[in-house]
Amino acid sequence: MPNNFLTANVIAKAAVKILDNELVAASKVFRGYEAEFGASVNGYEKGSAVTIKKPPQFQVRDGDIAQPQDITEGSTTVTVDKKKGIDLKITSTDRTLSIGELSERVIKPAMVTLANQVDQDVMSLYSSVPSWVGTPGNVLSSYAGFLRGTTRMNNGSVPKDSRFAMLSPDDESGLAAAQSTFYNDKLVADAYRDGAVGRIAQVDTYMSQNVPVHVTGSRTNGTVNGANQNVTYTQVLANGVAVKDFGGQILNLTGLGAAGTLVKGDVFTIAGVFAVNHVTKQVLPYLRQFTVLNAVVADGTGAAAVNISPAIIASGACQTVSAAPASGAVVTWMGAANTPYVQNIMAHKSAFALTCVPLVKPDGAVSCERESYKGLSVRLIPYYDGTNDVSNWRLDILYGVKAVDPRLAVRLNG
Repeated sequence: MPNNFLTANVIAKAAVKILDNELVAASKVFRGYEAEFGASVNGYEKGSAVTIKKPPQFQVRDGDIAQPQDITEGSTTVTVDKKKGIDLKITSTDRTLSIGELSERVIKPAMVTLANQVDQDVMSLYSSVPSWVGTPGNVLSSYAGFLRGTTRMNNGSVPKDSRFAMLSPDDESGLAAAQSTFYNDKLVADAYRDGAVGRIAQVDTYMSQNVPVHVTGSRTNGTVNGANQNVTYTQVLANGVAVKDFGGQILNLTGLGAAGTLVKGDVFTIAGVFAVNHVTKQVLPYLRQFTVLNAVVADGTGAAAVNISPAIIASGACQTVSAAPASGAVVTWMGAANTPYVQNIMAHKSAFALTCVPLVKPDGAVSCERESYKGLSVRLIPYYDGTNDVSNWRLDILYGVKAVDPRLAVRLNG
């Protein structure tokens, strides 16, 4: 009886379904931007992008007199700039296996590796999140510690549906170790009924070895260098980009230490600058936190122009702070200098986005197969080594990740 060889089409179908099943963080974020790319007949190349509109914000009127407000939409770009792949050697003998056997022996291990890479890229978006609660370096060890994350999100009017948390292995075990004390409270016991972590306080909680570690810069505390550094939502910055599209602003700081380094993702507060609820504009009882958007090195005097988020907007529908910072206001950084800190993440699904699009089918590629499943797309191209009777298979995916609305997320430590 002749052997039935598995085709590229069958292998690609199995691969994309296994990849979808192995995603953790990437399965919890927003996945709706694939449709924005349209139906390209031959797929997309690395670097393709679409522009997404940010929803406008408004203020509530008090009284009878109408006060029409401009509808001002910001924008952000979603770029599919990550092309990742796994390369396999599958012999003719391997191809006589059933798809179930080949999946277990070869395809699943390959897709686990690829899924971990996608999850790492999603988790790397932590650096865009300015909110950071808990004490850097402390492991989560209590329900109260976990609730610091939900409290910060509630204070910011983050929707309660579709919340998730990604905890490091140490933080998961620290939280699980305290679980026995939680059962004294029936409400908390119910929250833990799904397992050691499970669904806690309306947050789908997962352990992931891909939770990143942030290493802080060498910066000292520093101060604000100059007054009147607040901006408006429509203001065009010195870099030529409007605040509404940039997602932040440029802030002049000093006292950072000669050649002091600020790392992308470093978080700081400014004395006297408090957070506000982004919906109600109510001033909140804690200082606004800001994140550094790009790495920068201070000059010899310790001064630097720093790209930060959010922008410092002191009034109006897009208000982010209680007041503009005073010149000389003290800047305080989260965590010690030059120190690694675990970055557990709690977020609403709309904080981050993963966009995966079909790759082009290159001219001249024989038996090139492209399969899509639940928004994921893989391309499989076999090419044969006749000397060694081995089929080489390259499996590629093209995707991009984006912090679409960092207000909907928080970093969390114990």
